[in-house]
Amino acid sequence: GQHLEHRVFVDHSQPNCYSRVTYKGALQGNDAHSVWIGDCLIQEAADDTDTYELNRNLVLTEGAKADSVPNLEIENGEIRGAGHASATGRFDDEQLFYLMSRGISEHEARRLVVRGFFAELINQIGVPEVVDHLMEAVEAELAKSRTN
Repeated sequence: GQHLEHRVFVDHSQPNCYSRVTYKGALQGNDAHSVWIGDCLIQEAADDTDTYELNRNLVLTEGAKADSVPNLEIENGEIRGAGHASATGRFDDEQLFYLMSRGISEHEARRLVVRGFFAELINQIGVPEVVDHLMEAVEAELAKSRTN
């Protein structure tokens, strides 16, 4: 039943700006709802800007919902690149089938898929203590779902 809303605003106001915004979420439970709103402004003075917004969500159970609203406002025609992407989906049945066909239980297969989904982003941080802390938090949430 939780509702989480994330808003980000990236303002490129100088030449040679560079940004990458990546948000990932996994939702479970009846009426779980997330909203991601990513606003990016490339101002007139921001020549050679390169920016990209990305939002990915895994819907783990029926009744969970994720909305994504990426917005680009470009006031300059001399940029290197600007883009956005969003995807929300449930587990890939082929991934689950592959893992389960190798003797891994469905619950453990789902845990591995979610863990990998977040690890891809978390491992980019590059600070072992932070990476370990965040992966422990993911594991703690996954352990809670085992009892539900």
